[in-house]
Amino acid sequence: MSALQVTWFLLIGVLLTGYAILDGFDLGVGSLYIFTKKDQHRRMLLNSVGPFWDGNEVWLLTGAGAIFAAFPHVYATVFSGFYLAMMLVLFALIFRAVSLEYRNKEDSSAWRKGWDLGFWLGSVLPALLLGVALGNILRGLPLDSQMNFTGNFFTLLNPYALLIGLVGLGMFVTHGALFLCLRTDGELAQLAKAWANRAWWFYLIILMVTHVITVITQPHLLSNYMAVPVLWLIPVLGIFAVVMIKVFLAKARLGLAFVFSSLAIAFHMATSGAGLFPNMVPGLNDPDLSITISSASSSSLTLTVMLVMALVGMPFVLGYTIWVYRTFAGKVEADSGY
Repeated sequence: MSALQVTWFLLIGVLLTGYAILDGFDLGVGSLYIFTKKDQHRRMLLNSVGPFWDGNEVWLLTGAGAIFAAFPHVYATVFSGFYLAMMLVLFALIFRAVSLEYRNKEDSSAWRKGWDLGFWLGSVLPALLLGVALGNILRGLPLDSQMNFTGNFFTLLNPYALLIGLVGLGMFVTHGALFLCLRTDGELAQLAKAWANRAWWFYLIILMVTHVITVITQPHLLSNYMAVPVLWLIPVLGIFAVVMIKVFLAKARLGLAFVFSSLAIAFHMATSGAGLFPNMVPGLNDPDLSITISSASSSSLTLTVMLVMALVGMPFVLGYTIWVYRTFAGKVEADSGY
Protein backbone atom coordinates (compact mmCIF):
# COMPACT_ATOMS: atom_id res chain seq x y z
CA MET A 1 0.00 0.00 0.00
CA SER A 2 1.62 3.24 -1.18
CA ALA A 3 1.08 6.89 -0.31
CA LEU A 4 -0.29 7.46 -3.83
CA GLN A 5 -2.92 4.77 -3.37
CA VAL A 6 -4.01 6.24 -0.05
CA THR A 7 -4.07 9.72 -1.59
CA TRP A 8 -6.40 8.56 -4.36
CA PHE A 9 -8.62 6.74 -1.89
CA LEU A 10 -9.00 10.06 -0.05
CA LEU A 11 -9.45 12.12 -3.24
CA ILE A 12 -12.21 9.85 -4.51
CA GLY A 13 -13.86 10.21 -1.12
CA VAL A 14 -13.67 13.99 -1.46
CA LEU A 15 -15.19 13.90 -4.95
CA LEU A 16 -18.08 11.65 -3.91
CA THR A 17 -18.65 13.76 -0.79
CA GLY A 18 -18.74 16.88 -2.94
CA TYR A 19 -21.35 15.21 -5.11
CA ALA A 20 -23.43 14.16 -2.11
CA ILE A 21 -23.43 17.69 -0.70
CA LEU A 22 -24.06 19.55 -3.95
CA ASP A 23 -26.37 17.24 -5.88
CA GLY A 24 -27.88 16.12 -2.58
CA PHE A 25 -29.85 19.32 -2.15
CA ASP A 26 -31.33 19.29 -5.66
CA LEU A 27 -32.22 15.60 -5.36
CA GLY A 28 -33.86 16.55 -2.08
CA VAL A 29 -35.75 19.42 -3.70
CA GLY A 30 -36.93 17.09 -6.44
CA SER A 31 -38.02 14.48 -3.90
CA LEU A 32 -40.22 17.12 -2.24
CA TYR A 33 -41.59 18.34 -5.56
CA ILE A 34 -44.62 16.04 -5.62
CA PHE A 35 -45.85 17.46 -2.32
CA THR A 36 -46.41 20.92 -3.79
CA LYS A 37 -49.82 21.50 -5.37
CA LYS A 38 -49.55 25.05 -6.69
CA ASP A 39 -47.99 25.56 -10.10
CA GLN A 40 -46.34 28.74 -8.79
CA HIS A 41 -44.58 26.77 -6.07
CA ARG A 42 -43.45 24.09 -8.51
CA ARG A 43 -41.95 26.73 -10.77
CA MET A 44 -40.08 28.17 -7.80
CA LEU A 45 -38.70 24.74 -6.89
CA LEU A 46 -37.46 24.28 -10.43
CA ASN A 47 -35.96 27.78 -10.48
CA SER A 48 -34.17 27.14 -7.18
CA VAL A 49 -32.09 24.27 -8.61
CA GLY A 50 -32.18 25.17 -12.30
CA PRO A 51 -28.78 26.93 -12.46
CA PHE A 52 -26.97 24.28 -10.44
CA TRP A 53 -28.14 20.71 -11.11
CA ASP A 54 -26.04 19.97 -14.19
CA GLY A 55 -22.84 21.33 -12.62
CA ASN A 56 -23.52 19.34 -9.46
CA GLU A 57 -23.70 16.07 -11.40
CA VAL A 58 -20.21 16.68 -12.79
CA TRP A 59 -18.87 15.68 -9.37
CA LEU A 60 -20.41 12.21 -9.76
CA LEU A 61 -18.94 11.81 -13.24
CA THR A 62 -15.54 12.95 -12.00
CA GLY A 63 -15.69 10.55 -9.05
CA ALA A 64 -16.63 7.63 -11.31
CA GLY A 65 -13.89 8.57 -13.76
CA ALA A 66 -11.34 8.74 -10.96
CA ILE A 67 -12.34 5.26 -9.77
CA PHE A 68 -11.99 3.96 -13.34
CA ALA A 69 -8.49 5.38 -13.73
CA ALA A 70 -7.10 4.89 -10.21
CA PHE A 71 -8.78 1.62 -9.19
CA PRO A 72 -9.93 -0.10 -12.40
CA HIS A 73 -10.69 -3.44 -10.72
CA VAL A 74 -13.16 -1.70 -8.40
CA TYR A 75 -14.80 0.02 -11.35
CA ALA A 76 -15.09 -3.26 -13.27
CA THR A 77 -16.50 -5.22 -10.35
CA VAL A 78 -18.91 -2.63 -8.99
CA PHE A 79 -20.25 -1.28 -12.26
CA SER A 80 -20.76 -4.73 -13.73
CA GLY A 81 -22.40 -6.02 -10.55
CA PHE A 82 -24.54 -2.90 -10.15
CA TYR A 83 -25.27 -2.64 -13.88
CA LEU A 84 -29.07 -2.71 -13.71
CA ALA A 85 -29.21 -0.49 -10.63
CA MET A 86 -26.81 2.02 -12.19
CA MET A 87 -28.84 2.06 -15.40
CA LEU A 88 -31.94 2.88 -13.35
CA VAL A 89 -30.06 5.75 -11.72
CA LEU A 90 -28.75 6.95 -15.09
CA PHE A 91 -32.15 6.89 -16.78
CA ALA A 92 -33.70 8.61 -13.75
CA LEU A 93 -31.11 11.40 -13.90
CA ILE A 94 -31.62 11.78 -17.65
CA PHE A 95 -35.39 11.89 -17.26
CA ARG A 96 -35.05 14.47 -14.50
CA ALA A 97 -32.95 16.68 -16.76
CA VAL A 98 -35.41 16.34 -19.64
CA SER A 99 -38.32 17.10 -17.31
CA LEU A 100 -36.63 20.32 -16.17
CA GLU A 101 -36.20 21.49 -19.75
CA TYR A 102 -39.53 20.39 -21.23
CA ARG A 103 -42.00 20.93 -18.38
CA ASN A 104 -43.06 24.41 -19.49
CA LYS A 105 -42.72 23.95 -23.25
CA GLU A 106 -46.49 23.44 -23.65
CA ASP A 107 -49.35 25.28 -21.96
CA SER A 108 -51.13 22.09 -21.00
CA SER A 109 -51.98 20.81 -17.54
CA ALA A 110 -51.64 17.16 -18.58
CA TRP A 111 -48.27 17.88 -20.23
CA ARG A 112 -46.95 19.55 -17.07
CA LYS A 113 -48.25 16.81 -14.77
CA GLY A 114 -46.47 14.14 -16.81
CA TRP A 115 -43.14 15.95 -16.64
CA ASP A 116 -43.72 16.78 -12.97
CA LEU A 117 -44.01 13.07 -12.22
CA GLY A 118 -40.86 12.42 -14.25
CA PHE A 119 -38.94 15.09 -12.34
CA TRP A 120 -40.03 13.64 -9.00
CA LEU A 121 -39.18 10.05 -9.93
CA GLY A 122 -35.91 11.21 -11.47
CA SER A 123 -34.99 12.73 -8.12
CA VAL A 124 -36.26 10.25 -5.54
CA LEU A 125 -34.91 7.11 -7.27
CA PRO A 126 -31.26 8.28 -7.35
CA ALA A 127 -31.56 9.61 -3.80
CA LEU A 128 -32.60 6.13 -2.67
CA LEU A 129 -30.56 3.91 -5.01
CA LEU A 130 -27.25 5.69 -4.49
CA GLY A 131 -27.64 4.99 -0.78
CA VAL A 132 -28.49 1.36 -1.55
CA ALA A 133 -25.29 1.11 -3.61
CA LEU A 134 -23.24 2.49 -0.72
CA GLY A 135 -24.97 0.09 1.67
CA ASN A 136 -23.94 -2.87 -0.46
CA ILE A 137 -20.33 -1.66 -0.57
CA LEU A 138 -20.30 -1.29 3.22
CA ARG A 139 -21.89 -4.72 3.73
CA GLY A 140 -19.64 -6.37 1.17
CA LEU A 141 -20.32 -8.11 -2.13
CA PRO A 142 -20.25 -11.80 -3.04
CA LEU A 143 -17.02 -12.08 -5.06
CA ASP A 144 -15.05 -14.88 -6.66
CA SER A 145 -11.28 -15.20 -6.86
CA GLN A 146 -11.23 -13.15 -10.08
CA MET A 147 -12.92 -10.16 -8.41
CA ASN A 148 -16.19 -10.88 -10.22
CA PHE A 149 -19.56 -10.13 -8.63
CA THR A 150 -21.41 -13.44 -8.22
CA GLY A 151 -24.81 -12.14 -7.13
CA ASN A 152 -27.70 -10.59 -9.05
CA PHE A 153 -29.93 -7.52 -8.89
CA PHE A 154 -32.00 -8.94 -6.04
CA THR A 155 -28.82 -9.61 -4.04
CA LEU A 156 -28.45 -5.84 -3.85
CA LEU A 157 -31.92 -5.38 -2.36
CA ASN A 158 -30.92 -6.70 1.06
CA PRO A 159 -32.28 -5.12 4.27
CA TYR A 160 -29.01 -3.44 5.30
CA ALA A 161 -28.49 -1.77 1.92
CA LEU A 162 -32.12 -0.63 1.83
CA LEU A 163 -31.66 0.84 5.30
CA ILE A 164 -28.66 2.85 4.10
CA GLY A 165 -30.79 3.92 1.12
CA LEU A 166 -33.41 5.30 3.51
CA VAL A 167 -30.71 7.18 5.42
CA GLY A 168 -29.58 8.74 2.15
CA LEU A 169 -33.13 9.67 1.20
CA GLY A 170 -33.81 11.27 4.59
CA MET A 171 -30.48 13.08 4.46
CA PHE A 172 -31.09 14.49 0.98
CA VAL A 173 -34.70 15.50 1.65
CA THR A 174 -33.62 17.38 4.79
CA HIS A 175 -30.76 19.00 2.87
CA GLY A 176 -33.07 19.98 0.02
CA ALA A 177 -35.71 21.44 2.34
CA LEU A 178 -33.06 23.58 4.03
CA PHE A 179 -31.85 24.76 0.64
CA LEU A 180 -35.41 25.79 -0.22
CA CYS A 181 -35.62 27.73 3.04
CA LEU A 182 -32.67 29.80 1.82
CA ARG A 183 -33.90 30.21 -1.75
CA THR A 184 -37.60 31.03 -1.30
CA ASP A 185 -39.84 33.53 0.47
CA GLY A 186 -43.38 33.63 1.77
CA GLU A 187 -45.67 30.64 1.84
CA LEU A 188 -43.24 28.28 0.13
CA ALA A 189 -40.45 29.16 2.57
CA GLN A 190 -42.75 28.32 5.48
CA LEU A 191 -43.72 25.09 3.79
CA ALA A 192 -40.04 24.24 3.24
CA LYS A 193 -39.30 24.86 6.91
CA ALA A 194 -42.10 22.47 7.89
CA TRP A 195 -40.69 19.88 5.46
CA ALA A 196 -37.24 20.29 6.98
CA ASN A 197 -38.55 19.74 10.50
CA ARG A 198 -40.44 16.58 9.53
CA ALA A 199 -37.64 15.16 7.38
CA TRP A 200 -35.12 15.85 10.16
CA TRP A 201 -36.92 13.53 12.58
CA PHE A 202 -36.95 10.72 10.02
CA TYR A 203 -33.29 11.40 9.20
CA LEU A 204 -32.16 11.31 12.84
CA ILE A 205 -34.16 8.22 13.80
CA ILE A 206 -33.16 6.14 10.77
CA LEU A 207 -29.52 7.27 11.19
CA MET A 208 -29.40 6.15 14.82
CA VAL A 209 -31.06 2.83 13.97
CA THR A 210 -28.50 2.31 11.21
CA HIS A 211 -25.56 2.96 13.53
CA VAL A 212 -26.88 0.41 16.02
CA ILE A 213 -27.54 -2.21 13.34
CA THR A 214 -24.11 -1.59 11.80
CA VAL A 215 -22.38 -2.22 15.13
CA ILE A 216 -24.37 -5.43 15.60
CA THR A 217 -24.29 -6.90 12.08
CA GLN A 218 -21.21 -5.44 10.32
CA PRO A 219 -18.23 -6.09 12.60
CA HIS A 220 -15.74 -5.75 9.71
CA LEU A 221 -16.56 -2.03 9.58
CA LEU A 222 -15.46 -1.58 13.20
CA SER A 223 -11.90 -2.92 12.92
CA ASN A 224 -10.26 0.45 12.24
CA TYR A 225 -12.31 2.12 14.95
CA MET A 226 -11.18 -0.48 17.49
CA ALA A 227 -7.56 -0.15 16.40
CA VAL A 228 -7.58 3.68 16.38
CA PRO A 229 -10.22 4.83 18.92
CA VAL A 230 -9.90 8.49 17.92
CA LEU A 231 -11.78 7.57 14.72
CA TRP A 232 -14.96 7.27 16.80
CA LEU A 233 -15.02 11.08 16.74
CA ILE A 234 -16.07 10.95 13.07
CA PRO A 235 -19.50 9.28 13.52
CA VAL A 236 -20.02 11.20 16.77
CA LEU A 237 -19.41 14.49 14.96
CA GLY A 238 -21.79 13.32 12.23
CA ILE A 239 -24.57 12.82 14.78
CA PHE A 240 -23.67 16.13 16.44
CA ALA A 241 -23.96 17.92 13.09
CA VAL A 242 -27.41 16.40 12.53
CA VAL A 243 -28.53 17.58 15.98
CA MET A 244 -27.23 21.08 15.25
CA ILE A 245 -29.41 21.23 12.14
CA LYS A 246 -32.45 21.13 14.39
CA VAL A 247 -30.96 23.65 16.83
CA PHE A 248 -30.36 26.26 14.15
CA LEU A 249 -33.60 25.46 12.36
CA ALA A 250 -35.49 26.23 15.58
CA LYS A 251 -33.62 29.53 15.87
CA ALA A 252 -34.41 30.36 12.22
CA ARG A 253 -30.68 30.55 11.46
CA LEU A 254 -31.19 28.75 8.21
CA GLY A 255 -27.76 29.35 6.72
CA LEU A 256 -26.08 27.64 9.66
CA ALA A 257 -28.61 24.81 9.53
CA PHE A 258 -27.65 24.22 5.89
CA VAL A 259 -23.93 24.37 6.75
CA PHE A 260 -24.36 21.73 9.44
CA SER A 261 -26.41 19.62 7.03
CA SER A 262 -23.45 19.74 4.63
CA LEU A 263 -21.04 18.89 7.45
CA ALA A 264 -23.23 15.96 8.48
CA ILE A 265 -23.03 14.54 4.97
CA ALA A 266 -19.25 14.94 4.97
CA PHE A 267 -18.93 13.18 8.33
CA HIS A 268 -21.24 10.34 7.22
CA MET A 269 -19.10 9.79 4.14
CA ALA A 270 -15.94 9.92 6.24
CA THR A 271 -17.47 7.39 8.65
CA SER A 272 -17.98 5.00 5.74
CA GLY A 273 -14.48 5.54 4.38
CA ALA A 274 -12.85 5.03 7.78
CA GLY A 275 -14.74 1.77 8.19
CA LEU A 276 -13.84 0.46 4.75
CA PHE A 277 -10.13 1.33 4.56
CA PRO A 278 -8.02 -0.28 3.16
CA ASN A 279 -10.80 -2.25 1.49
CA MET A 280 -12.73 -0.70 -1.35
CA VAL A 281 -15.09 -3.65 -1.82
CA PRO A 282 -15.20 -6.10 1.11
CA GLY A 283 -15.79 -9.75 0.26
CA LEU A 284 -19.15 -10.72 1.72
CA ASN A 285 -18.52 -14.45 2.22
CA ASP A 286 -14.74 -14.50 2.30
CA PRO A 287 -12.74 -11.49 3.60
CA ASP A 288 -9.69 -12.80 1.75
CA LEU A 289 -11.46 -11.99 -1.53
CA SER A 290 -11.91 -8.33 -0.60
CA ILE A 291 -10.74 -5.78 -3.16
CA THR A 292 -8.26 -3.46 -1.46
CA ILE A 293 -6.62 -0.25 -2.60
CA SER A 294 -3.46 -2.29 -3.23
CA SER A 295 -5.02 -5.10 -5.25
CA ALA A 296 -7.23 -2.75 -7.30
CA SER A 297 -4.76 0.04 -7.99
CA SER A 298 -3.39 1.29 -11.27
CA SER A 299 0.37 1.70 -11.72
CA SER A 300 2.30 4.34 -9.80
CA LEU A 301 2.91 6.24 -13.05
CA THR A 302 -0.82 6.40 -13.77
CA LEU A 303 -1.60 7.58 -10.26
CA THR A 304 1.13 10.22 -10.44
CA VAL A 305 0.01 11.61 -13.80
CA MET A 306 -3.60 11.69 -12.62
CA LEU A 307 -2.62 13.48 -9.41
CA VAL A 308 -0.86 16.20 -11.40
CA MET A 309 -3.94 16.57 -13.64
CA ALA A 310 -6.21 16.75 -10.59
CA LEU A 311 -4.08 19.43 -8.95
CA VAL A 312 -4.19 21.49 -12.15
CA GLY A 313 -7.87 20.92 -12.94
CA MET A 314 -9.57 21.04 -9.55
CA PRO A 315 -9.01 24.79 -8.98
CA PHE A 316 -10.90 25.47 -12.22
CA VAL A 317 -13.79 23.23 -11.14
CA LEU A 318 -13.95 24.85 -7.72
CA GLY A 319 -13.68 28.32 -9.22
CA TYR A 320 -16.51 27.66 -11.65
CA THR A 321 -18.67 26.19 -8.89
CA ILE A 322 -18.12 29.22 -6.65
CA TRP A 323 -18.84 31.59 -9.55
CA VAL A 324 -22.14 29.86 -10.40
CA TYR A 325 -23.38 29.87 -6.82
CA ARG A 326 -22.45 33.52 -6.32
CA THR A 327 -23.99 34.57 -9.63
CA PHE A 328 -27.33 32.90 -8.92
CA ALA A 329 -27.46 33.59 -5.19
CA GLY A 330 -30.61 35.01 -3.62
CA LYS A 331 -34.31 34.28 -3.63
CA VAL A 332 -36.10 32.88 -6.67
CA GLU A 333 -39.36 33.90 -8.28
CA ALA A 334 -41.95 31.81 -10.10
CA ASP A 335 -41.86 33.82 -13.34
CA SER A 336 -38.14 33.63 -14.07
CA GLY A 337 -36.00 30.77 -15.36
CA TYR A 338 -37.53 27.32 -15.72
